[in-house]
Amino acid sequence: MNTKFSLKALALAAIAAVILATGSIGATRTTSAATVAPTMSGTTAMAGTMKATMSGTMAMAATMSGTMAMSGTMSAVAATAVPYNGGVATSPKDLKGKKITLVDVPKLVGIGYFAATTKGQQEAAKELGNVDIKTDAPTEAKIEKQIETIDNYITQGVDGVLFAANDPDAISPVLKKALKQGIHVIGYDAGSQPDAREWFVNQATFDAIGTAMVESMVKEVGATAEVAIVTSSLTAPNQNAWIASMKAIIAAKYPGLKIVTTLPSEEDQQKAFTATQDILKSYPNVKGVFGLSSVAFPGAADAVTQAKACGKVAIVGLSTPNQMRPFVKSGCVKSVVLWNPIDLGYAAVYAMRAVVDGTLKPGATSFEAGRLGSLKVVGSEILLGNAFVFTPENIDKFDF
Repeated sequence: MNTKFSLKALALAAIAAVILATGSIGATRTTSAATVAPTMSGTTAMAGTMKATMSGTMAMAATMSGTMAMSGTMSAVAATAVPYNGGVATSPKDLKGKKITLVDVPKLVGIGYFAATTKGQQEAAKELGNVDIKTDAPTEAKIEKQIETIDNYITQGVDGVLFAANDPDAISPVLKKALKQGIHVIGYDAGSQPDAREWFVNQATFDAIGTAMVESMVKEVGATAEVAIVTSSLTAPNQNAWIASMKAIIAAKYPGLKIVTTLPSEEDQQKAFTATQDILKSYPNVKGVFGLSSVAFPGAADAVTQAKACGKVAIVGLSTPNQMRPFVKSGCVKSVVLWNPIDLGYAAVYAMRAVVDGTLKPGATSFEAGRLGSLKVVGSEILLGNAFVFTPENIDKFDF
């Protein structure tokens, strides 16, 4: 082996390494082995420096990454700190303290329940002194007619719309149209999609209603029995939320309670009567029927009464005391679950006045509602209070 040639090859290889490491040409082919040694030593030192620099850079990157992660966490916390999920009226008129014109469009008119909410609205308007409100709705619980009614008032240019929806999804586009035209929108009793209204006045939490219903039924039929439901329409948002809550409570606490069927009555007492008759014939072992509207409950109670099944089939539901008083007095109905619908309508008008005046804003936790005092606000929902149970002992104290 030629030693001189081998040394030159080694030297050239070292020079190439330096060039690749430094990006500069600092040696020639004639560089001797003696010159290469210190150059390689310098290269080693440079590599050490580069390593230290890279380590520092990586540490900085890690620090920045941690900062970015913390920033992301803080952003997520900030995002979840604002639960309001309602819509926004686009450039509404500045009517703070001024007279406002409202329309109330419930599911339908001609039944005691919405007559009671209207009474509460008129009471609130009179107290405030700067609110004109009119109730206008179809005589049947038809969503198409309800949408048409709201659309007509948008064209007329009212300042605010109150509503109780027959269908939460179908009603939402016309409510969003109102918001886009600067008209304030507040729901009560039965809501829409959240972004289609600013606020929703909830008569009681869905779980509170579901619990009151199930516990009242279990008190009469026990924890193991077949029961059925006569609801409003199959798309009614509040009824569907109550049913979901009832099913969850039954699954958790009373698995022996079996819901055999759920039938609609379309806010028609005669249809509720017929539906209950069908249940009694089709399910001879049924021990209880839930009536989930102000007309479904008396319709179901009437069917059980005429079938001479009082005491054999329990009827539990939601309705006004005036509609249920005859069945409570006869002993066929033991309890009536509800809230005060007069207060519900009253609170809705006070909420609208507060929104227009700028005293009820996203992020609020309460607001003042006249004689009702301070009402709790959660997100975009205003809570009227807990469910109330009317019994033979207290039902004569109420007149609505």
